[in-house]
Amino acid sequence: MTQWTRQTQSTRETPRRKGGGVVSAEAQAVPGGKTTVEARHRALGLSDQDVLEMYYYIALARALDDRMWVLQRAGKAMFVISGPGHEGCQVAAMWPMDKKQDWFVPFYRSVAACLVKGMTVTDMLLGLFARATDPSSGGRQMPGHYGHPRFKILSTSSPVGTQYPHAVGIAYASKLRRTGEVTMVSIGEGGTSQGDWHEALNFAAIHKCPVLLIVENNELAISVPLRKQMAVPSVAVRAAGYGMPGVTADGSDVLECYRVAKEAYDRAKRGEGPTLIEYRVPRLGSHSSDDQQERYRSREELEQVRKRDPLLTFRAYLERVGLLNESTLKDIAERIRRDIDTATDEADRAPLPQPDTATRHLFFEGE
Repeated sequence: MTQWTRQTQSTRETPRRKGGGVVSAEAQAVPGGKTTVEARHRALGLSDQDVLEMYYYIALARALDDRMWVLQRAGKAMFVISGPGHEGCQVAAMWPMDKKQDWFVPFYRSVAACLVKGMTVTDMLLGLFARATDPSSGGRQMPGHYGHPRFKILSTSSPVGTQYPHAVGIAYASKLRRTGEVTMVSIGEGGTSQGDWHEALNFAAIHKCPVLLIVENNELAISVPLRKQMAVPSVAVRAAGYGMPGVTADGSDVLECYRVAKEAYDRAKRGEGPTLIEYRVPRLGSHSSDDQQERYRSREELEQVRKRDPLLTFRAYLERVGLLNESTLKDIAERIRRDIDTATDEADRAPLPQPDTATRHLFFEGE
């Protein structure tokens, strides 16, 4: 039995639905006082299997997030920066993408998106442990700098915002080469204050690059609130200044997040250019393992934020449409526990980089 066995609360509990809690957008009254439930996902072209797999990835990312924090607190990892609350929009946005053909340029909270794109839990923990077989950088990057050449996930740098010009450059090259590839890039709203972000949007719009420009707005750049970052009410309204569509979606509504991403993806495939998508997401945890959010967020605020947890809201939807019950939830939780435990052991056993390879992946090695 692994020493790290721990079934997380988020994958174990059934959501509580009190008065004033999660409100069903699917339940509709019918004559006789009964209630019928309309399956929204089918109207969007998603199968029952699709949404169950989407839920699995959301729950898997949450459990991985929890495990990473446990490992950091146990002294097995130096640093954790992850995305509890961001998982729903990430899974939804990645779902329309061609996992083999298209490109993804992540940021440090892109845990769920990288899992859907193809990275394994082991891949991500190898980076956390800085092991030699880490696919992101061979253990050279700090944790949270995800990348994988085989899955067309570009490893990003620590400076915030630099991934946006990289993504737009990839999309521009795809257009010139007529490969049909689409690129998706993600950032937090704090990163939109960087000049790189604005330059990338301007270039993407002018050249109609096939790119989905994702902003995961959790309304906090570490501890700086949104009102101190920008004078406009949302990031999406800025799209008009560059001549592209901008849309805002509730990050706790997984199906709405999918809908806007699918429309943007289809638009890019038709050659109509980029779309700026702002997902308003709850940040459930601290900015990183070096932060303590209770110092600048009240207990009341955190209680309200937790009601928007996409893991719970999506679970509640799947229960309402009859796709999840106590038995299936137990099966999913057990599958996730095995995946996380196995990956933790595999990554922990992997070798560390050798000192004589210190410059590998950092400097050109050749003639």
